[in-house]
Amino acid sequence: MMKTRSRKGFSKRQRQQHVLILASGETIRHMTLRPWMAGVGLCLVVAGVVGYLGATSYLIMRDNLIGASMARQAHLQHDYEDRISALRAQVDRVTSRQLLDQQVVEEKLQTLLEKQMALSARSGKLGSLLDRAEESGLTPNEPSAPVTPDKSASVAPVGKGNALAALNRMLHTDPTDTQESDGPALGFMPARESGADRADRVFRNVTLSLKSIEQQQKSSIHALTAEASDKAGAIEQVLTDNGIRIDKPEAGKDGMGGPLVDADPKLGIDTSLDGLDSALNRLDAARETAKDMPFSNPAATREITSPFGNRPDPLLGRLAMHTGIDFRATNGSPVKSAGAGTVITAGPTGGYGNMVEIDHGQGLSTRYGHMSKILVRPGEKIEVGQLIGLSGSTGRSTGPHLHYEIRKNGNPINPMSFLASGMTLKPFIQ
Repeated sequence: MMKTRSRKGFSKRQRQQHVLILASGETIRHMTLRPWMAGVGLCLVVAGVVGYLGATSYLIMRDNLIGASMARQAHLQHDYEDRISALRAQVDRVTSRQLLDQQVVEEKLQTLLEKQMALSARSGKLGSLLDRAEESGLTPNEPSAPVTPDKSASVAPVGKGNALAALNRMLHTDPTDTQESDGPALGFMPARESGADRADRVFRNVTLSLKSIEQQQKSSIHALTAEASDKAGAIEQVLTDNGIRIDKPEAGKDGMGGPLVDADPKLGIDTSLDGLDSALNRLDAARETAKDMPFSNPAATREITSPFGNRPDPLLGRLAMHTGIDFRATNGSPVKSAGAGTVITAGPTGGYGNMVEIDHGQGLSTRYGHMSKILVRPGEKIEVGQLIGLSGSTGRSTGPHLHYEIRKNGNPINPMSFLASGMTLKPFIQ
């Protein structure tokens, strides 16, 4: 009995079915759901839910990744933009500094070129004055070579283009290259000099070199001016002592005036050059005047046998005035002019015999008597030391000799004072 019930109960459970009824209007459909179909449906639902959740999660994560990537990209872009802005600002600062440095360098270069060109122009004028000074026998001490603090800063007078090229080479020369062999090797690399520092160093050294050259020029000019003035003063003193004047511009001849203004230091060396020029002109004028005057000996190395002044007359034996001096000379000895001038007499003249008289200007004239032969003619221009005749014994004479006179405004004066002055002037006019 019991077994029969249990079988019936199991059979009832086995036969339970799920029916799905679908009604649409009058149409009714039903479907019997098998257990396996329910399982498959459940699996599909679960798979769909899982797929949906996975897809949703993927989309959300992808959006987050894209957002993070875009944010990172934007951050990098901002960083690059900030860096580029900073670099642009730095480039602008460097460019501005370079422009300022370039402007300063160009101004310094222009200043140096002006100084160098002025120095070159001044050297030309100074050169001509030095040639004149050398011709005048002026010998100032030779200035020492200019000392330049840097080998690369030595400067010679050159043209504008050469100066630009030279300074450009200096500015682009690395001083460490020239110092590699100056001493033992060091255990470290010396700091490289910046362009601005190199430019300052070069300009400073070139300026010092130019100043050194200018100072040496000033020293030479001052020395030459002093020497020329001293020699001119000595000659002028001798001329004044002998009553000879030197034509000079009269002081105060032309009216001058104006407000008192401090001297311009830039014109100092030009003023010195003008001073040297004036001193050389003064020396030349004094020398020319001295050369024209009868300071030379017409019979050098010859003994004076009769002085100027009262003496016993050689023919009559009584006291008489001797208006000149007599030089011992053999017949035919050369007679030379004591100074430059113009021949006013050349021929037999009373007791002088064959005589030559030369006018030297300023009322001074010289006479050369008793000559055996005359080699000049009236009106002829004579240079100092020029041969004018040969000694002899013509006229009122006891034997061959040279009678020499100096006259001032027609009156005889002692030639010995002029001969002595000639010895004093000799080192100044040769």
